[in-house]
Amino acid sequence: MHVNEVRTLAGRIRAEVARAVVGQDDAVDLLLTALFAGGHVLLEGPPGTAKTLLAQSFARAVGLDYGRIQFTPDLMPGDIIGSNLFNFQTSSFTLTRGPVFCELLLADEINRTPPKTQAALLEAMQERRITIDGEAHALSPRFTVVATQNPIEQQGTYPLPEAQLDRFLFKHVLAYPGLDQERAIIAAHGARTGQMDPAALGVETVAEAAIIGAAVDTVADVRLTDEVIAYVADLVRATRESADVETGASPRAGAMLAVAARARAALDGRDYVIPDDVKILALPALRHRLVLSPAAEIEGRRVEQVLAGLVEQVAAPR
Repeated sequence: MHVNEVRTLAGRIRAEVARAVVGQDDAVDLLLTALFAGGHVLLEGPPGTAKTLLAQSFARAVGLDYGRIQFTPDLMPGDIIGSNLFNFQTSSFTLTRGPVFCELLLADEINRTPPKTQAALLEAMQERRITIDGEAHALSPRFTVVATQNPIEQQGTYPLPEAQLDRFLFKHVLAYPGLDQERAIIAAHGARTGQMDPAALGVETVAEAAIIGAAVDTVADVRLTDEVIAYVADLVRATRESADVETGASPRAGAMLAVAARARAALDGRDYVIPDDVKILALPALRHRLVLSPAAEIEGRRVEQVLAGLVEQVAAPR
């Protein structure tokens, strides 16, 4: 597959998702980038901003097997990965697979369950496999987690551990739509009742496993020059050297940012990465990996402000 075909495919996927979801173009672009880069996405936004519908529509458009877990305080690890249950008829244990055995998993309100249960996804997100009673079970190579969390409520929620956050390629903060977009949403969905179904809204599947696999292979061939590699490394190291940051981005963050930049280039129809690819993705790729210093928090600074300053300070190759 040529990079121009990847760009065309991405355009078709965007058009299908837009049949159900009005706006949220940045979120769709990050989902596409994560899909072709083999990463996971954390969506943060207030209720009613189409996080669930976005994941459902995207899964249908790209032909991925969709699964959903509603995270609650009483959820147990076995409810996610499954367990071996004893079958009295055969006098043997039988594997009962959990909802993690899918291709696109919506982890809805992931911060409503304790870290013990959140940790059930660690192996799946990193190695695309899960281990039950010492036996490893492979997941799909396209396995992708789209997790959501609500930034408003604090009662009954558990912050995601740093190890969990570091496995997400992107964290995207969804905003409320503009006036024209909100009017379009009301016009399109104001007469509907019940659960919104992407199929009923006209979303069609425009890809399949073989096509997605070919696009991923194309992304892997996108050129990454030594100058851009050095730029990514300088940017990641700057987060660890900044006085405003107590904990900076990990080396894994740099590697993931480089892969995402390759995917971003392919989405634009280029077979080479430019510094702007890195700059555009720096905020969603790094914002959830930084912990501000106490002094920066006292001053009321935000991670986004600190990151924007670092991007300005680190010299980009020309």
